[in-house]
Amino acid sequence: MHYRSSLALLLLGLVGCTSNEPPAPVNMSTPPFTPAVTTVTKTDAEWRAQLTPEQYHVLREAGTERPNGKAYEEFKHQGSGSYVCGGCGAELFSSAHKFDSHCGWPSFYDPANATNVRTREDRAFGVTRTEVLCARCGGHLGHVFKGEGFNTPTDQRYCINGVSLKFVPKEAGKNAP
Repeated sequence: MHYRSSLALLLLGLVGCTSNEPPAPVNMSTPPFTPAVTTVTKTDAEWRAQLTPEQYHVLREAGTERPNGKAYEEFKHQGSGSYVCGGCGAELFSSAHKFDSHCGWPSFYDPANATNVRTREDRAFGVTRTEVLCARCGGHLGHVFKGEGFNTPTDQRYCINGVSLKFVPKEAGKNAP
């Protein structure tokens, strides 16, 4: 019985930022995907060759990495810089907008480049959430939650899988966030 209750708690905890369903195709030619964003289109074989198995699972299959993993630990110690899509390199988030929400995944209160971030409704597991996607390659990044009471300028939490991001440190002497 202990095993079942532990498993149930683990699954319940992951529902906040997880989806086992593959992402629906992202149509970049119709609203809300009309901004002039160069799209990246690759075959499944090309994505598999480029990405690690965990990155592929998250970005291409809308999976979720484990909470408090290696990518999250690295995230907590990264300084100033930008976070780009692990699939296509589009700028997504800035270290200026990151905060510790204690959820086990990287959290941001706003995207650095809203043109490169898209959202859509996600009804996996019978719960309606807002999925966050890279607008350039359609990669699954995580989910955004509003009204949780965090002391941030937007009261939003972009709960992002760390393996879907690559950190680009701020170059010395530049004024990047």
